[in-house]
Amino acid sequence: MLQVILRKQGYVVEEAANGSEALQKALAGGFDFILSDIRMPVMDGPEFLRQASDAGVSATIIMMSAYGTVDTAIECMKLGAYDYISKPFKNDEILLVLKKAEERQRLAAENRRLKEEMHREFSFASIISRNPRMGEIFSLVEKVSEYKTTVLVLGESGTGKELVARAIHYNSGRRNAEFVAVNCGAIPESLLESELFGHVRGAFTDASADKAGLFEQADGGTLFLDEIGEMPLSLQTKILRVLQEGEIRRVGETTPKKVDVRVISATSKDLEHEVRGGGFREDLFFRLNVFSIKLPPLRERLEDIPLLVAHFLGKYGDKFGRPGVECAPQVVKEFMKYTWPGNVRELENAIERGLILCEGDLLTMDCLPDGIRNVHTVRYLPADSLSIKQAGEMLERDFIRRALEKTGGNRTHAAKLLEISHRALLYKLKEYGME
Repeated sequence: MLQVILRKQGYVVEEAANGSEALQKALAGGFDFILSDIRMPVMDGPEFLRQASDAGVSATIIMMSAYGTVDTAIECMKLGAYDYISKPFKNDEILLVLKKAEERQRLAAENRRLKEEMHREFSFASIISRNPRMGEIFSLVEKVSEYKTTVLVLGESGTGKELVARAIHYNSGRRNAEFVAVNCGAIPESLLESELFGHVRGAFTDASADKAGLFEQADGGTLFLDEIGEMPLSLQTKILRVLQEGEIRRVGETTPKKVDVRVISATSKDLEHEVRGGGFREDLFFRLNVFSIKLPPLRERLEDIPLLVAHFLGKYGDKFGRPGVECAPQVVKEFMKYTWPGNVRELENAIERGLILCEGDLLTMDCLPDGIRNVHTVRYLPADSLSIKQAGEMLERDFIRRALEKTGGNRTHAAKLLEISHRALLYKLKEYGME
């Protein structure tokens, strides 16, 4: 009966009279799924499960029985069965279980493929991408790594500026020395000078002993000045002196000390605008901006989202003892529509939170933050665009797309949702090339 049902659905089916015969066929390979009874002559279902598992049979095994109990089902799952079906069953029940198993296999295969791609082709010093612009950045990193040239990394918050700085350091001859990172906006101005340059005993009230600063700590290596745009003007002159003379002076000390430090800085601010407004020294800007690298926001590299999702699922799955959790296709679709104002960092946080809330082996929409689950926004215009017309067109395109998705492509119903005439919708579809 099963053979007839499944062949009508397009499956290629073979039969085995007992577990022993099935094991021989399974070991020969070529099967995606195995439907097995519990009670059989020669070798019963549980024993078949045990031996198939020990032999490394990769097919998904689904158990069936008219004599089963909850304990039997649990035992089968422990032995490696994917699912358990009680007899008598409806034809649709078998087909539904197989469809779910197919989707699971597809997701697992996609996950494996993405992981292989990440390690083989698209990974560069923890930066994961197959975006052409990111590929160009990888080339720039490789070229600039061997030189002591100062580098300015530009990009929105969460785009991976520190990862690029680390990539430059670990691809350079300084890789065996320290990489020291400091956020210039996170330390009070009164403490930042001492933190960067160090101090001698008695230099100020709490200076009970000599202390080396971060420039000395990074001697021979790299100092990463994150959010350099937040650097107080009073300290900018001293940073400029280090870059020009290669020497520092601890707070309270009269004798300068030579240091060999490569400086990489980063900011999400428009430093040229800050220079014009008097908030940043022009001479320091030119010193820092010898070689600049601008990172694109995540919304401009959407093809990287599936790769990043697989990477973060693996990272936090291992961390939380939840290996094998996969992402539902609908979640990836929503991720591709979302604008990610917090960029890669926001995506990473969403996956981490999702794994904490997810109870099964599938990350669903219910596990995501409200902002991602409930807000649908159009993709941002380029940062330098102030065109209301372009913004309006983008909004219209997004609303039309969403209306057509909701109505399954029915244009008449979509026009009603959009509260425009059917004729107006057809005109806009043609105008925007969405036909």
